[in-house]
Amino acid sequence: MRLKPLRFAILFLLLAVLPSLLASSQDSTQNPAPAQHFPGQAPPPGDEERIRLEKDMAKKANQERQAQLKRDTDKLLTLATELKQYVDKSNENTLSLDVIKKADEIEKLAHSVKEKMKGN
Repeated sequence: MRLKPLRFAILFLLLAVLPSLLASSQDSTQNPAPAQHFPGQAPPPGDEERIRLEKDMAKKANQERQAQLKRDTDKLLTLATELKQYVDKSNENTLSLDVIKKADEIEKLAHSVKEKMKGN
């Protein structure tokens, strides 16, 4: 009598798992894996357009990164000039809060520029 629950459990598992196994095997036969493209080999038909689009997107992203670097370095120059003016106005007994804020802003922007130059 103990075999009946075991048989029922096995039958239930088979009925639960079998349809998903059959579906996955049918999916793999209907949708073959995409062909691989190796360097020096002509890309499969239709892939030329995708490759061209990827190159165009990468070029556009690089141009935008370069433009951001230019804007950020111009801003760094402005901030450094302002910092110099603040320091010139102060003396050894006074340190303006503006000087500290400006130095902090320069540090953050310089770090951002460094990361963009790395391409991250």
